[in-house]
Amino acid sequence: MFKKYLIVIIILIFIIPAHSQVSDLARVEYTFFPQRNSENSFRRLRIFTKYPIKLNDKGAYLVPGIEYRNVNFIFRDQTTFDTSDLERFSSFESSLIYTFKLKNNWRIAVQAGAIIASNFEGEGIEEDDALFTGSLLFLKDKTNDKRIKPWRLILGLRYSTTAGRPFPLPFINYYREFYPNWSFSVGVPKSNIKYYFKKKNAFQGFVTLDGFFANIQNNRSLTDGIAQKEKVANNISMTIALAGLGYERYLTNHLVVYSYTGFTLINDIRLRNDNQEDILTINDQNSLYIRAGLKLKL
Repeated sequence: MFKKYLIVIIILIFIIPAHSQVSDLARVEYTFFPQRNSENSFRRLRIFTKYPIKLNDKGAYLVPGIEYRNVNFIFRDQTTFDTSDLERFSSFESSLIYTFKLKNNWRIAVQAGAIIASNFEGEGIEEDDALFTGSLLFLKDKTNDKRIKPWRLILGLRYSTTAGRPFPLPFINYYREFYPNWSFSVGVPKSNIKYYFKKKNAFQGFVTLDGFFANIQNNRSLTDGIAQKEKVANNISMTIALAGLGYERYLTNHLVVYSYTGFTLINDIRLRNDNQEDILTINDQNSLYIRAGLKLKL
């Protein structure tokens, strides 16, 4: 019960952005974590790219982006329903960001996106496979100001139909370089403290959120063992919080290879109905988490 309340608090205060860090232009990464005391496991391949298009000399840009995620959730728990088509989920996202400068070094960004996320066990794309997102962000970037300790602040609001709430949720992130070769970032989905060494290497300790959401095209019916009432699962959702250590190696000034290893603090994988109410908790045992990839940064 405490875990569920904590998840609700996190989601109400912050929201997981559709894209990762603001400065990332492209990324290819692979995530794996086994489920403790179970034969279940989670694997995900994620690929995304964004391309800034300069509109004028006043700092205005249009940034289209696309993202693909392939989730392989090995579901081996004993159930009263068929899980054979609940192990492979895919999502396709397209987004468009419009950003321009304001006074006093502030920048505004408006983002809209559409996502198709499903197990695609039916015939083609269904209405419930479609999700929509929108964001309004204000950014003040002083990371290139050599007269002070560099910092960056992002404030904004984000709306997503995956949250199941008809109102936008706040977002905040603060980054600061506080000592030679040291920096920290506070916010969601990730907070960290990072140390740079030997020019092209960085080591960090972090706390972060991760997860996925997808429609189940052929809804599953199951019986509540306590209430003896039949319930219908319309989608699958995962929310995890984890802490760990990470390493980054700069191959060039903009190309970075990275790996993160951690242990989940919250591990909530569940089936939900069309009102976003939990129907079945698949696994809540904390476990090892590994993620690695290659990213292109500004």
